[in-house]
Amino acid sequence: MQAELDRQFMQQAIEQAKLAAAAGEVPVGAVLVQDAQVISTGFNQPISNSDPSAHAEMMAIRSAAQALSNYRLPGSTLYVTLEPCAMCAGAILHARIDRVVFGAIDPKTGAAGSVLDVFSEKRINHQTQVEGGVMGQECGQLLRDFFKERR
Repeated sequence: MQAELDRQFMQQAIEQAKLAAAAGEVPVGAVLVQDAQVISTGFNQPISNSDPSAHAEMMAIRSAAQALSNYRLPGSTLYVTLEPCAMCAGAILHARIDRVVFGAIDPKTGAAGSVLDVFSEKRINHQTQVEGGVMGQECGQLLRDFFKERR
């Protein structure tokens, strides 16, 4: 049951990543879910927003916090097509998100086990569960196709 839900919400994150690609941004998408309901979505927008923090995860977290009038998002799961970076991992922890599910690993800046593992640090006062590789091939293909066109 959980695996089926994970795939369903990751598919929605993939649709967000496609919006990013259509806007000329690196195709990363995110969906924030609470009680099996989508609270917010986001896609990469650092170029169009001239904002280095406008990653898909940050956009979804900001939107959810505004919608719920709460900077903490307990009981939520964040689905993202690419392994979070250190900045996004920090925001996820500060928002008290319970679980992160990501698709493709990021061997250059991944902070959920690839380069760093921010989430495994037991000294941090909030612990977030992490599951990687959900629809990883599909998520990775979006990135490969995007960069292939750029080169």
